[in-house]
Amino acid sequence: MVHGIGWLTEQGYGCIRSGLRNVYGPDEGVHTLLKRDIFSHPFKNFGRLDIISRMTAFAVSLALQDAGIEYSPIQKQDIGIIGTNGQGSLQADLAYFKDYVAGGRTLSRGNLFIYTLPSSPIGEAAIHFGFLGPLLYAAGERNTVSTVLDAAGEMILANDAPVMLAGKAEIDEALYFVLRNDDGQQSSSLCGLEEARSLVAATSDVTTLVQTFSDMAARKV
Repeated sequence: MVHGIGWLTEQGYGCIRSGLRNVYGPDEGVHTLLKRDIFSHPFKNFGRLDIISRMTAFAVSLALQDAGIEYSPIQKQDIGIIGTNGQGSLQADLAYFKDYVAGGRTLSRGNLFIYTLPSSPIGEAAIHFGFLGPLLYAAGERNTVSTVLDAAGEMILANDAPVMLAGKAEIDEALYFVLRNDDGQQSSSLCGLEEARSLVAATSDVTTLVQTFSDMAARKV
């Protein structure tokens, strides 16, 4: 079952079940979000994160908030995460190589090298939020949000983790779901996994999906 959804687009960010929706004002965007108390405690080394890692961290935090899941620096939880995107770590790879060339092809900054793995963004999120469950990045053109939702659902059924986060993060948008096995109890969930999967399989546009799931949440009130 889907218990929470966090999202970001070029226009704003928010949560689905809680109805949180903030639209960016002039000179606002992802670069200003840290000041809006998205996280419950300071994100260590946040300044070094690449853009995909920041988008992932923000979306995961919003999804946890939407699902009512609290976290703290001293709390570890049996939660897993699986993510995907369209270009892997391409932007980080290009930034690293550009820095390598600028350094005379002898060295490059280590803080750029960290993000040349496509799994680094979800790894950063797992560290900050204290996740102890499975961590996977789905690579390849066919790996969409519906694919990672399926994989997360299978992990829950296999008892790999009682709660999974699944979604995608791009440079300009991100969408993450919180999944939990409710054993048929739907009162505290937004919708079932099959319904969510069918919706994300129909379109990859995050703005459209936000409106669709928001309408669903409004009907359940």
